[in-house]
Amino acid sequence: MMMSPKQKIILFLVLTFLFSGVFYALILTSGNLEGWTLALMWCPGIAALITQWVSHKNLRGLGWRLRPWRFLLLGYGLPILYGLLVYGVVWASGAAPFKGQEMAQDMAAQMGTSVNTTGFLVNYVVMMGTLGMLGSIFAALGEEIGWRGLLVSELARLTSFPGAALISGAIWALWHFPLILFSEYNNAGAPRWLGMIFFTVMVLGISFALAWMRLKSGSFWGAVILHASHNIFIQGVFTPLTGQSALSPYLIDEFGVGLALVGLALILIFWSKRAEVEQAPTPS
Repeated sequence: MMMSPKQKIILFLVLTFLFSGVFYALILTSGNLEGWTLALMWCPGIAALITQWVSHKNLRGLGWRLRPWRFLLLGYGLPILYGLLVYGVVWASGAAPFKGQEMAQDMAAQMGTSVNTTGFLVNYVVMMGTLGMLGSIFAALGEEIGWRGLLVSELARLTSFPGAALISGAIWALWHFPLILFSEYNNAGAPRWLGMIFFTVMVLGISFALAWMRLKSGSFWGAVILHASHNIFIQGVFTPLTGQSALSPYLIDEFGVGLALVGLALILIFWSKRAEVEQAPTPS
């Protein structure tokens, strides 16, 4: 007999946090976040695959099909747009400096040659947005099979779209809290509690976009691309290109007010589109 949506959610969450606890411990005791990040990100995916197999004896219904392409383009482009908005304001206002020239000079020193700043920046962004995306997609896939593939689709059978987005977003944020509180996953120079608040608001907002894409398309791939693009462009492009200032820990990256405001805007935008997905998702 197949499990009910509530039973599937409970089993999925128990397995996710059980598996994740192993890697929380390894990260916190070793102090090495990067060494265990990929394994941690795949804990929700493994938990979802086990849950789906236990319930259905197959892995169908999680949203495997690539469809439609416009959701993949939306997922790729959205983080670029809100990244340009937030970081553009920060750079233009002088709240934190743009350090593209400094990065180019550092690269030139390492290579023992001269580097054109514009050429370096173009090459850097293109490489991150193409080859860098491949690794980011694989990492994000581990989370999205779980959070959006299983959790959002099952929550949508029990509650409204806003409810599914908020609950899944709150759990997703909570899953990150041990790293924010006890590792270097935060903005140095700002209080951890403040960064955690800004991070939670950002995650809730992005969760509205991700849940909407999952339910509207019947596929988790748009969410995978958005998640991967966010990680590449926010963590790998915009933040590294931003210099330190007294205000930067409070403004940029995933723990600053800039992306928290983006999160609020995303909640409003996708809440207004809730009628388009107020039904059970199409299995795929």
